[in-house]
Amino acid sequence: MADIIAPEGAICSIVENSEPLDLNILKSKSVAFAWEFMFTKSMFNTSNMGSQGALLNEVAKLIDNKLVRTTLTEVVPKINAKNLRDVHQRIESGRTFGKIVLAGW
Repeated sequence: MADIIAPEGAICSIVENSEPLDLNILKSKSVAFAWEFMFTKSMFNTSNMGSQGALLNEVAKLIDNKLVRTTLTEVVPKINAKNLRDVHQRIESGRTFGKIVLAGW
Protein backbone atom coordinates (compact mmCIF):
# COMPACT_ATOMS: atom_id res chain seq x y z
CA MET A 1 0.00 0.00 0.00
CA ALA A 2 2.83 2.38 0.78
CA ASP A 3 3.99 2.30 -2.83
CA ILE A 4 0.60 3.01 -4.42
CA ILE A 5 -1.11 5.32 -1.89
CA ALA A 6 -1.31 8.96 -2.97
CA PRO A 7 0.50 11.58 -0.91
CA GLU A 8 -1.76 12.73 1.97
CA GLY A 9 -3.96 9.69 1.38
CA ALA A 10 -5.60 7.55 4.03
CA ILE A 11 -5.67 3.84 4.78
CA CYS A 12 -8.31 2.25 7.01
CA SER A 13 -8.07 -1.31 8.28
CA ILE A 14 -10.89 -3.43 9.69
CA VAL A 15 -8.80 -6.50 10.48
CA GLU A 16 -6.04 -7.15 12.97
CA ASN A 17 -2.52 -7.79 11.78
CA SER A 18 -0.51 -10.93 12.51
CA GLU A 19 2.72 -9.02 13.19
CA PRO A 20 3.65 -5.40 13.96
CA LEU A 21 3.08 -2.89 11.16
CA ASP A 22 5.86 -0.53 10.10
CA LEU A 23 3.89 2.69 9.70
CA ASN A 24 7.11 4.68 9.24
CA ILE A 25 6.96 3.81 5.53
CA LEU A 26 3.88 6.07 5.28
CA LYS A 27 5.54 9.14 6.86
CA SER A 28 7.18 10.65 3.77
CA LYS A 29 3.81 10.75 1.99
CA SER A 30 1.96 12.08 5.09
CA VAL A 31 -0.45 9.15 4.89
CA ALA A 32 -3.03 8.66 7.65
CA PHE A 33 -3.65 5.17 9.00
CA ALA A 34 -6.77 4.34 11.00
CA TRP A 35 -8.42 1.28 12.52
CA GLU A 36 -12.18 0.86 12.36
CA PHE A 37 -13.95 -1.47 14.76
CA MET A 38 -17.74 -1.72 14.81
CA PHE A 39 -18.00 -2.11 18.58
CA THR A 40 -15.65 0.64 19.80
CA LYS A 41 -18.46 3.07 20.61
CA SER A 42 -20.46 0.57 22.66
CA MET A 43 -17.41 -1.03 24.30
CA PHE A 44 -16.13 2.30 25.56
CA ASN A 45 -19.46 4.12 25.89
CA THR A 46 -18.22 7.00 23.74
CA SER A 47 -20.04 10.33 23.69
CA ASN A 48 -21.20 9.66 20.11
CA MET A 49 -22.39 6.10 20.76
CA GLY A 50 -25.88 6.85 19.41
CA SER A 51 -24.46 7.61 15.98
CA GLN A 52 -23.75 3.89 15.45
CA GLY A 53 -27.45 3.17 14.93
CA ALA A 54 -27.73 6.02 12.44
CA LEU A 55 -24.73 4.69 10.51
CA LEU A 56 -26.16 1.17 10.40
CA ASN A 57 -29.55 2.50 9.24
CA GLU A 58 -27.86 4.46 6.45
CA VAL A 59 -25.92 1.39 5.30
CA ALA A 60 -29.16 -0.66 5.37
CA LYS A 61 -30.80 1.91 3.06
CA LEU A 62 -27.84 1.79 0.67
CA ILE A 63 -28.06 -2.01 0.58
CA ASP A 64 -31.84 -1.95 0.08
CA ASN A 65 -31.39 0.51 -2.81
CA LYS A 66 -28.67 -1.72 -4.30
CA LEU A 67 -26.06 1.03 -4.05
CA VAL A 68 -23.87 -1.13 -1.80
CA ARG A 69 -23.35 -4.86 -2.11
CA THR A 70 -22.84 -6.98 1.00
CA THR A 71 -20.43 -9.85 1.47
CA LEU A 72 -23.32 -12.24 2.14
CA THR A 73 -22.81 -15.40 0.11
CA GLU A 74 -25.19 -17.89 1.73
CA VAL A 75 -28.24 -18.06 3.99
CA VAL A 76 -28.77 -21.29 5.92
CA PRO A 77 -32.53 -21.24 6.47
CA LYS A 78 -32.89 -22.93 9.81
CA ILE A 79 -30.99 -22.37 13.03
CA ASN A 80 -30.44 -25.60 14.87
CA ALA A 81 -27.51 -27.40 16.48
CA LYS A 82 -26.61 -29.36 13.33
CA ASN A 83 -26.58 -26.32 11.05
CA LEU A 84 -24.65 -24.30 13.63
CA ARG A 85 -21.98 -27.03 13.86
CA ASP A 86 -21.80 -27.41 10.07
CA VAL A 87 -21.47 -23.69 9.36
CA HIS A 88 -18.99 -23.18 12.18
CA GLN A 89 -16.84 -26.03 10.85
CA ARG A 90 -16.90 -24.54 7.35
CA ILE A 91 -15.86 -21.12 8.61
CA GLU A 92 -13.06 -22.59 10.76
CA SER A 93 -11.72 -24.39 7.68
CA GLY A 94 -10.68 -21.00 6.28
CA ARG A 95 -12.09 -21.90 2.87
CA THR A 96 -15.33 -19.91 2.87
CA PHE A 97 -15.88 -16.69 0.97
CA GLY A 98 -18.09 -13.92 2.28
CA LYS A 99 -20.55 -14.24 5.14
CA ILE A 100 -22.87 -17.12 6.00
CA VAL A 101 -26.08 -16.27 7.83
CA LEU A 102 -28.01 -18.69 10.01
CA ALA A 103 -31.63 -17.57 9.71
CA GLY A 104 -34.96 -18.58 11.17
CA TRP A 105 -34.71 -17.73 14.83
